Amino acid sequence: MFSNNNKTILLTGCAGFIGSNFIPYFLEKYPDYNLINLDLLTYAGNLENLEECEENPRYKFIKGDICNRELVEFIFSEYDIQGVIHFAAESHVDNSIKNPGVFVETNVNGTFTLLDVAYKYWMEKPFTYKEKYNKCRFHHISTDEVYGTLSDDPNDLFTEETPYSPNSPYSASKASSDMFVRSYQETYGLNTVITNCSNNYGPKQHDEKLIPTIIRKALANEPIPIYGDGKNIRDWLYVLDHCKGIDLVYHTGKEANVYNIGGRNERTNLQIVDRICSILDEKVPQANGKSYKELITFVEDRAGHDRRYAIDATKLENELGWKADENFDTGIVKTVRWYLKQYNI
Repeated sequence: MFSNNNKTILLTGCAGFIGSNFIPYFLEKYPDYNLINLDLLTYAGNLENLEECEENPRYKFIKGDICNRELVEFIFSEYDIQGVIHFAAESHVDNSIKNPGVFVETNVNGTFTLLDVAYKYWMEKPFTYKEKYNKCRFHHISTDEVYGTLSDDPNDLFTEETPYSPNSPYSASKASSDMFVRSYQETYGLNTVITNCSNNYGPKQHDEKLIPTIIRKALANEPIPIYGDGKNIRDWLYVLDHCKGIDLVYHTGKEANVYNIGGRNERTNLQIVDRICSILDEKVPQANGKSYKELITFVEDRAGHDRRYAIDATKLENELGWKADENFDTGIVKTVRWYLKQYNI
């Protein structure tokens, strides 16, 4: 059992990419927190990502589904949960196109379950917190994909005021979960914050995502698949910078507010693959002297593929003093280095 002097925070889905970077960072920074990680360990979750935390007496892993209300209620009462940071989500757009029902179940119903249990555990009635829990907060991690797509104009950016316009079943399920968080704030007075982030990259990302796929395929000397013409633009955020932003918003963000977290690192998919291949050409050159760039292959575009995402993080920077420590050029070198180590290269 945890020390009674510490606050216990429930984190969901932290065997996945962002959460498994967040937990070691959070444990080290806040010695007065106990952390419970509730994760179903679907294909995207991997406990090996958290090996460094297993022996920490302030960390506990529980395998389970955020949709399982009985389990969530048990965790709240058994461990006296005094904060929630909700990462758990189905997040791969291609999978949402093939099987949207799973995304509705996890992203919408799961978020609702967590919100409702938190409300009933922390509050006596709408807008009245129980005395012990009056500082408890629910932090919901969302995505820039809820805003839809942008024009090619570099001044056209997603802000916290951008209307929602989701274009995939994934982004529609995340938009819906954001609305449930908002509704619990407005209807019941639950203390909530939402962060919407741009594309993350860095250590521990699942193999199916763009950057790990490029690295893996190149090293295996297989075709590197790029959708359409490769000119889709994303704003890339190094995962540890995202973790620092979540930390800031959870502790100092204004209640009932949304904060966008973006890296100000717009790149086309072609620029991404070109940069990674250049790094690999330098670090692990092929015996035949060819560049990995010769493996780039264009494949049929994804259905409903948004053309451009880019986040304006001014609110987070100005109000809370956040700043990304990595730009894309420094972050991508660290990322490639991590994967090479994973592959024993």
